[in-house]
Amino acid sequence: MKREELTRYLEDLLEPGRFRDYCPNGLQVEGCPEIRRLIAGVSASQALLDVAVENGADAILVHHGWFWRGEDCRVTGIRKTRLQTLLRHDINLYAFHLPLDSHHALGNNAQLAQRLDWIADGRFGEQELGWLGHLSVPACAREIGDRVALALQRPPLLLGAGERPVSRVAWCSGAAQGMFEQAIALGVDLYLSGEVSEPTAHLARESGVAYLAAGHHASERYGVMALAAHLADRFALDCQFVDLDNPV
Repeated sequence: MKREELTRYLEDLLEPGRFRDYCPNGLQVEGCPEIRRLIAGVSASQALLDVAVENGADAILVHHGWFWRGEDCRVTGIRKTRLQTLLRHDINLYAFHLPLDSHHALGNNAQLAQRLDWIADGRFGEQELGWLGHLSVPACAREIGDRVALALQRPPLLLGAGERPVSRVAWCSGAAQGMFEQAIALGVDLYLSGEVSEPTAHLARESGVAYLAAGHHASERYGVMALAAHLADRFALDCQFVDLDNPV
């Protein structure tokens, strides 16, 4: 398909204009005009670029792209090497950050709910990035941690009372530990995010609300995976998701 066609479709689907984000969303680096093969991954690391080159990809689709607000904008060192790889091989780079967290069906939080069998029934927080829901069958926090480990193939860090009964839950993928207090105020029994900070342990202990840090990478694999599968199905594109190990 034509690059312009894919760009328009992704922007219509994910509506990046609705979000105040920390990076540009959409086509970040322009490559060849015709896209037949696409490599998807969580982050536009050199390792993912190398996989794309090895597989003759025309485009790369990621959740974490480049050009983050506040970072050094000079194209030197690692940045030069990455950009040079794309330009040399005429590969397009697409990145969708907050729009891919938020999407009602293909987003990271929607996909987490699907994999964990959590029932979503609300949103909260800035730009409604946080999700609220409940369990069809209540369980204790420790049991939920075990289920998360099985579903995401990575053991989460559980903070707070492991035996606390859990019915109401809130979650937000990635680095959303700053939304924990808002979730507590909404009366949930457990909050899940990707990362954890030093104050988080104290909040969990003192509030009695359990906290699960499931891993930034692990909690954000599934949105871009679902989006790539959607594109393959809709446009008969050759789309491959590549899961490069990241312990964070």
